[in-house]
Parts: sequence; structure tokens; C-alpha cells
Amino acid sequence: MPEFNDGIAETPLPDSAVIETDVLIVGSGPAGASAALFLSTLGIPNIMITKYRWTADTPRAHITNQRAMEIFRDMGIEDQVLADATRHALVGDTVFCTSIAGEEIGRIHTWGTRPDREADYRLASPCELVDIPQTYLEPILVRNATSRGTQTRFSTEYVSHAQDTTGVDVQVRDRLTGNQYTIRAKYLIGADGARSKVAADIGLPFEGAMDIAGSMNITFKADIASHVAHRPSVLYWVIQPGANVGGIGAGLVRMVRPWNEWLIVWGYDINDEPPALDEDEAVNIVRQLLGISDLPVEITGASLWGNNEMYATHLQQGRVFCAGDAVHRHPPSNGLGSNTSIQDSYNLAWKIAAVLRGQADPALLETYSAERAPIAEQIVKRANKSSREYGQFFEVLGLLDANDEQEMAARIEERKAATPRGAAMREALVAAMELKNYEFNAHGVDLGQTYQSAAVVSEGSTLPIPARDPELFYEMSTVPGSHLPHAWVGDSRTKLALMDLAPYTEWTVITGIAGEAWAGAADKVGHELGIPLRTVVIGPGREVTDLYYDWAKLREVDEDGALLVRPDKHIAWRSMSMPDQPHAALRSAMAQILGRD
Repeated sequence: MPEFNDGIAETPLPDSAVIETDVLIVGSGPAGASAALFLSTLGIPNIMITKYRWTADTPRAHITNQRAMEIFRDMGIEDQVLADATRHALVGDTVFCTSIAGEEIGRIHTWGTRPDREADYRLASPCELVDIPQTYLEPILVRNATSRGTQTRFSTEYVSHAQDTTGVDVQVRDRLTGNQYTIRAKYLIGADGARSKVAADIGLPFEGAMDIAGSMNITFKADIASHVAHRPSVLYWVIQPGANVGGIGAGLVRMVRPWNEWLIVWGYDINDEPPALDEDEAVNIVRQLLGISDLPVEITGASLWGNNEMYATHLQQGRVFCAGDAVHRHPPSNGLGSNTSIQDSYNLAWKIAAVLRGQADPALLETYSAERAPIAEQIVKRANKSSREYGQFFEVLGLLDANDEQEMAARIEERKAATPRGAAMREALVAAMELKNYEFNAHGVDLGQTYQSAAVVSEGSTLPIPARDPELFYEMSTVPGSHLPHAWVGDSRTKLALMDLAPYTEWTVITGIAGEAWAGAADKVGHELGIPLRTVVIGPGREVTDLYYDWAKLREVDEDGALLVRPDKHIAWRSMSMPDQPHAALRSAMAQILGRD
């Protein structure tokens, strides 16, 4: 493997220099670094710049869901991510307590770790949900993008841009020398975070508000395995009246690495002066929330951040696109941030590649907003709703209207009483804990993203009415716009996920033995339109068999029907059965999607 620095230009450029590339990416976070990785995997020249000297220096995002892991699998880096991640089995006993070493109020199986939900997760994807802090994930993405061709420049700041009919002139500044120069790109991707200058410069329309609440992070090292390893989780909620952690005394102790690296999150009134911490006070807060007065603690950092509730209703303007936190700004509830950011770029990169190669009309790029803006709205609203749902838990404990910390403590204690009020509190706690499934087990929100745009051709069908709560449960479908369902296929020696047969570098037609005529049609259409289009025939005696007969139950089309799968694994079009002229039907669908009617 090439050294990490391969492709990283370090020499300052003169003010007059103009660099040319196909795509310039601003930001090296999950959205930016993944966009660079996807474009380089597709062979598209790109430059990624970041004003910072290195990747993330705080853990920030961490829950990495199955859809993001599927993308990493598609990129061939799943094993690298797993090597640095806390595996699924250790993420799931979210605990509510009065301190880590103190009294436990209750637990909830989260992230699909309860046995019945584990089955849902394993049936839905070949990949497992894991926890990998952003400090570990970003270097993996940057390293792989750079080794595949991305020119990566740190300490390089976006200043401004001007676009015309053929490209974008982007002014950037070397923060070490102060030199300013121009990068001429055919397209610009702004992945520069929740305070995105690129989004502001192109005037993206937003709904919602920024900085609706304040939070402080304290990162620290302390070995508390004896208090947590028997109930492994990434999240421990501390309800502690009197603690300096917001109006009701609620703080979060989050595992960064098991079981000696941690992060504390607590709220403050954003309308007041922000809190100031010295190291001694930070140590006291850590010991107070952990409930261990003499614990050796190493403070590694502290930072302030704002909770947001804002999303863009359109994600692009001309040749400039925005992705990630630049277009969906929300609290970390549900663990949606980095996952959605990576999926934004996964949607956009193949479309840019298709246009640059002349395979698609530039109109294809308009489908990025059509498909991803509704997702931005959905996840911003879901994350903020999850944050507010803690109100029911606090209300049940009687904390919202308590006059002082003594009264808070007494009300928490009252849940143990053999009294009518104690019984009512215990019953209400069951419902309050159940409500948190919408934050911690929202499998349908994680995986159930369906697109409607000009890049999807409907054959007249609609998604079936969900049999279960669509936020909590993911239901697979092949209705156009849906994500390709998961099934295990292969032969007597090899076991593959169906998604493995539809790589990001190609379009794929999936059919059965009775539909083998689709192979000839697809080969002809691919040559006519100049696109990589291959056919996978699933059935006994063929290269790929339906190992468990699951695909036959999931495909929703006849054996001689076909699914047209886009590079991003969404169903672009389907034919329920073999038409009289399969070539004409497939060509018409492909031409419509690519804007080449």
C-alpha cells in the first residue's frame, strides 16, 4: 500500500498559480473524505482541501450504522473499519443511573442488540452496526481516498468561488504561508460542516434554527471497566440532582474506547455566558458523574457546541453541491449524522462521474437534491424529536417541576415505594423507556430510505403498506427507488451478499434463469449508451445460486423479470416479467434515467 502522504501536496503555491481538477471537495470530514474516496474509486480526478492541519481531533460522531458499513464494504474498506471499531456486541446496554458507580434506574437494549431485534438487523444487511469514533474513521477515509488518487491538502482554506457555464473558480488560501491561489474545477462539493461557508455563498434555502441549546464535551481517560464491562454500552445516562449538568441534572457518559476513554456531554443555557472549565473543575465533574471520588482521571479536552435543528430544502446551485452537516444540522440523537453524510456523497459521486464521462446529461445532477433533501429533513426532525422525548422520562421521575435538588432526589427515590404513586411511577417508567426505542432502535430510519426522482423510473407500483412501525422496523422491497434487499447468494464454495454483485463501478441487471434473455439486452444497451452494464442471473446451475431461497421470496418480480440496480444500490427500474422486447424496455428506462431520451 502506498505511504499515507502519497498524493498530499505540501509545497506552498505562488499566488498566481491555477490548479485544474474535475472535482474540488471542501472539507475532510465524513462527507468530504467519503466523497473523495468514491470519486477516486471511480477514477475521477479530485482535490480535497481542509483548513485544519489534520483530521478530527475529537471523537464526535461514532455510531456507524449498517447502511454506512455496506458502503464501506462496497469500497473494500469494511475490514479496516472493523479493525478500529467497537463491535456490535459491546454497544447495546444503554444505562440510566444516578452515577456510573451508583444506583441503576434501568437499561434498554439498543442498536439492535435485543435478541428479537438482532434478527431484524442480521436479516437486513450483511454488515453489522459498530461504534467507531470520528477520530478513527476519518483517517481511514482520507488514507484510502489519497492512495486511490485524491490530491489532499491540509491547512488549506476555502475563501470564495465564482462559477460559469463550464466550471468553478475557487479561491483558496494556504494557512501556513498566507498564499492565495485558484483551483479551477468542473464541480465543487461543499462538505465544510454546520457553519458551511460554501452553503452560505450559494444561498441554499434552509428551514429551522441554529443553536437552540448549548452543550459541553469533556473528554478524559479513566479505567472504569469494573463498573461497566458487565453491562457494555456506548451510552450511560446519569440522572443526578445537584450535578452541574443542566437544569434537571442530566448528563451523558459516552464510551470512546472500552473501557478507558470517555466523553461527558452536558447541557447549558445557550442564552447565558458559556461555562468556563479549568482542569480541576473538569476532574470534579467527571468524578461526580461517575460516582468515584478518588478516581485517577486524565482530562484530554473540553469543547462547547450548539444543538441545531436546521435542514436545507435544496442542496445545490449550478455546479456547486453541499453535503453532510452543511445541509442537515441536528443533535447526535439516533446516531444519524456521519451515516447520512456518507450516504449523501455516495448518492452524488456516481452521478458526477456519469456526467463527466458523457454517460449522462447534466440534468441527472438535479436528482441529488430531489433524493437527498427529503432525507435531510427527515433525519433532522427525527434527531430533535428523540432529544425531546427525554422529557417524558424526566416527567415520570418528577424532575421537571421539582423546586430544588433535594426534592428531585426524593422523587427519584419515590419510584421504589410500595404506594399507589410508586406503582404509577414504575408503570410510567416502562412506557418512557419503551419510547426511547425511537432513538436507539429506529432501524427503519437507518435503512428505509426510498427515492423519488427522475433517476428512478416507476412501473406503476407503490411501496406496500408497512406491516410494522416504519420508523422502528425496516421492510425490504424492490419497488423502484428502494434499496436493493439483502440476501445471501453464491455457490458451494463462496457466500456473497447480493450487494456484492452490484458494485459501485457498474450498473447491474438482476434476473433469474427464465430471464436469461436480459443478458443479451443489457450487453447491447450498455454498448449503445457507453455505460458499464452487466447482468447477474441467479439460479441453480448458474454462477450464482439462491443459497437459502431467500431471494425468491424478496425479489417481488417473476423469475423472468428484472431489476435494474444503480451504482448506489437503489433500484432504478424493474420489469415484473419478460416483455416482448426486453432490449427496448431496458434501453428506454436507462435513457430516461440518464437524461438521454
